[in-house]
Amino acid sequence: MATAKKRSRAWVLLALLPVCAGAAFFSVRALSRTPTKIDAEKLVKVERTDLARSVVATGKIEPTTKVEIKSKASGIILKLPVNVGDRVHQGQVICELDQNDLLPRVRQAQASLGMADAQLKSAQAEFERAKVEAAGPDIPYLKRDMERAREMFLAKVAPQMARDEAEKNYELAKNRQQQAVVSLGVANAAIRKAEAAVEQSRAQLSTTEEDLRNATIVSPIDGVVLSRDREVGDAVSSILTMGSGATLIMSVGDLREVYVKGKVDESDIGKVFLGQGARITVESYKDRKFSGKVTKISPMGVEKDNVTTFEVRVSISNEAGKLMATMTANAEILLEERKGVLAIPEGAIIYGKDRGLQVEIPDASSETGRRRVTVSTGIGNGSRTQITSGLTEGQQVILQ
Repeated sequence: MATAKKRSRAWVLLALLPVCAGAAFFSVRALSRTPTKIDAEKLVKVERTDLARSVVATGKIEPTTKVEIKSKASGIILKLPVNVGDRVHQGQVICELDQNDLLPRVRQAQASLGMADAQLKSAQAEFERAKVEAAGPDIPYLKRDMERAREMFLAKVAPQMARDEAEKNYELAKNRQQQAVVSLGVANAAIRKAEAAVEQSRAQLSTTEEDLRNATIVSPIDGVVLSRDREVGDAVSSILTMGSGATLIMSVGDLREVYVKGKVDESDIGKVFLGQGARITVESYKDRKFSGKVTKISPMGVEKDNVTTFEVRVSISNEAGKLMATMTANAEILLEERKGVLAIPEGAIIYGKDRGLQVEIPDASSETGRRRVTVSTGIGNGSRTQITSGLTEGQQVILQ
């Protein structure tokens, strides 16, 4: 019986021997294995910070008020007293055209007006004369003379010649009256014609005087000369005759307030509103940010390459005059801001095929020294992303 028990124990020990040997082997392997080392530069901590999501509209600095200077008169440029970059004031002379052709035209128009005025006065005098004759002031007297001559002829105290003379004088006066009535209408028409000639000459004089005044061009606004497109001696055409094709002499802009015009994607335009704050940066002042605000949002988008964008204008106060026209600027429009949230670098996030988000964290128990953790995210600013779940503050993550 005792021998049988001993044999049974021996078989149990033999059966446990491989199990113990395997356990010992794997224990030794686990103790001797060194986890894969992770580069310290790729380890970052989950930190609490302030995050803001924004869109950047890139464009050129443009003055809010900009005027293209074109002449109302045609001629040759005689003087250009201002140059690019000069500050000008409203009403200041900025260009003068040669007046040698304009002055004779003014004198000719003045002479034409004088002649037309003289013709009007002559027509008025003729009208007054015809008016007097049409009234026939001597007809009553001649009629009485004729009747008295007839009575005296019948009484045989006056000869027939006297009667005939009186009758003739009366008839001549009647004829003159009738002719004067006709002349009255003619004289009245002559007055209307002379008055029209006077008005035409006066208008011509006004036009030539206006051309003479237009030969001196003044600045319509306070501002800075942005460009000078013509030089002394160049010919310029009138905007009144050439319209938009008239010669551009210079451009003047008021740089006290400027703007940047950029484009915002349709996915973000719903969060942009008038008066919204923006930060503007330019290459010339890399360490400085200028404050601005959204002043215009286009109501209609533009589609290009299957992407729809909306034009947005950001205005900037430029009283100090630091910003200059055509500078390239980035206007950062703040869409959303969150204070004191957990965040990690954007480069630590792994985007799965099923749109799931994960990060890798160090794990000494893993054969690779790292393992993946599923996380949920909030807003991002392009470099850092908010973590809403899956990680804790101070925890390390691995940059991909």
